[in-house]
Amino acid sequence: MIKEIKVVSSGSSQMIDITSKVQEVVRESGINSGLCYVFVPHTTAGITINENADPDVVTDFLKETSKIVPWEDRYRHVEGNSAAHIKASMMGFTQTVFVENNKLVLGTWQGIYFCEFDGPRTRKVLVKVISV
Repeated sequence: MIKEIKVVSSGSSQMIDITSKVQEVVRESGINSGLCYVFVPHTTAGITINENADPDVVTDFLKETSKIVPWEDRYRHVEGNSAAHIKASMMGFTQTVFVENNKLVLGTWQGIYFCEFDGPRTRKVLVKVISV
């Protein structure tokens, strides 16, 4: 079964730690050993795994991606959000995490981040846990 997580962003570019929400889906699945797929069904938002111990990592990440892909750069897309599309594609739209003992298998400092690049918005993240 696919579970939906609601994510509400408050800024134009934002990284939101959704690790605990994904872990809750894993726990509810009852699956002891398997895989957890996390999918973002949006073209201006992505998903990544990164450090969740020091908030400065997120600050630096957003600062540097804005340098690489500036909001204004004579893009041709009529809606005016080409930078968001590019950043989302750079991040990707899926992550797969091992599940063992009904828990996500992540490194000590790792967290799962929803990456908003065209906010603020209300978004969804789809999560599927399968037994292997």
